[in-house]
Amino acid sequence: MNKKTLQRTFTVICALLVFTGCKSDTARDAKKDSVVVLDYGDQFRRPLRYQIRDGSMTTSTLELSTSSMTTTTEDGEELTDAPTLRFVVSSGPAIKLPNGNLRLNVRIVDAEAIVPPGFEPQVERDLNQSAALLRDVGGWIEVDDRGNTIRSELNEAARNPNVPTRLLMTIVHARTSLARVVFPAASVGLGAVWEARKQLKLYGFEIQRTDRYTLIDRNADDVKIKVDINHTAPEQTLTFVEDGVESALKSLSTTARGEVTLNLKALEGNARVEGQSTEALTVKTGNVTEKIELDSAFQLKMDVSYEASQRLEHPVDH
Repeated sequence: MNKKTLQRTFTVICALLVFTGCKSDTARDAKKDSVVVLDYGDQFRRPLRYQIRDGSMTTSTLELSTSSMTTTTEDGEELTDAPTLRFVVSSGPAIKLPNGNLRLNVRIVDAEAIVPPGFEPQVERDLNQSAALLRDVGGWIEVDDRGNTIRSELNEAARNPNVPTRLLMTIVHARTSLARVVFPAASVGLGAVWEARKQLKLYGFEIQRTDRYTLIDRNADDVKIKVDINHTAPEQTLTFVEDGVESALKSLSTTARGEVTLNLKALEGNARVEGQSTEALTVKTGNVTEKIELDSAFQLKMDVSYEASQRLEHPVDH
């Protein structure tokens, strides 16, 4: 199996299962509160709510790096440092709606692959071409003061048939997992622990997800939260028609840990996450079938810069 196909298979499985969103993506899901409070924390309890003003904007830089030990029936063991993917995303300006929710535009303003030595030049070209297609891709989202996404819509650039959809979804779910943590409905104090539990289905993969958050610090408008991610998936098969690849997932276990620092008056937060993922799968390409075991480590960081609040001259159409 060529490195490009294997890399794509790994990236899709790892990214979709590690960085699935911790808030709902549809109005129907938003009505179902997936947050379960395990510990309400100390006695000085207050609600956790976003308080974002009209015109607020942020620019965030997200970097995802992975390294993996891959064992295949054809090549044996191989240690691979995957390219770092870097994306710069603009969010806002925020618009306050009559129902109290916020609507904001989100757009990728830059994207690139940082390819380490040893990769074939064609792989580097393919990755940068895919990244280039993501520039200007975006849309709008409506969120409530707990961070739940109520509704959303992609822009015209995102509907381009040449846009690498799976890579786009990786970015979306990475950002929704960490940029705006979903808060519990109840008041909580320091030491509070809550979980977001959900079963998802993405590109045919069924995912069982439990994301645990611990409130470790709160100072005025800033909160620091420890994040523990645990994802598993049952045995299943997924076909990527455009790549001519059929992947039969035999087992998967993913754990990640890190911290998110949020400003409750800002659209997004800063995050640092590290984790491990192990997968066993069978990949069929044409008439060739290979058994693959992936033991990978990954790092994700997201840095946010806050822009001056500015009001729109004209109201948004509702």
